[in-house]
Amino acid sequence: MKNKELGALGEKLARQRLKRAGYKIVTANYRSLQGEVDLIARHKACLVFVEVKCRRDTAFGPPEEAVTATKQKKLVHVAEFYIQHEAPDTREWRIDVVAIELDDRNRPLRIEIIENAVNQQDY
Repeated sequence: MKNKELGALGEKLARQRLKRAGYKIVTANYRSLQGEVDLIARHKACLVFVEVKCRRDTAFGPPEEAVTATKQKKLVHVAEFYIQHEAPDTREWRIDVVAIELDDRNRPLRIEIIENAVNQQDY
């Protein structure tokens, strides 16, 4: 499975898990000059920017560790841009990560929603 296919499978699994957890998907693969975010959703009264990380091998650590400080900073800038241009009435927002680990047959071993994975005030 190529990286693009793995990413698409990860996003599909993440959408399913988020929906079961009460999230409503607003858009997928949002891009701006600041960068890209995998999913934007609503969870209760909060607008949520979701980064999906999917791995078949955790030799280099769990998937959530791939959300580096550089990526976190980009996610904050994308979220701020989106809010400013697409949802200016937004009062509450956060950045979550969905960490997915797959077995060698691409079946999920773990799908975890990590709420408030990025502290936007750090950036």
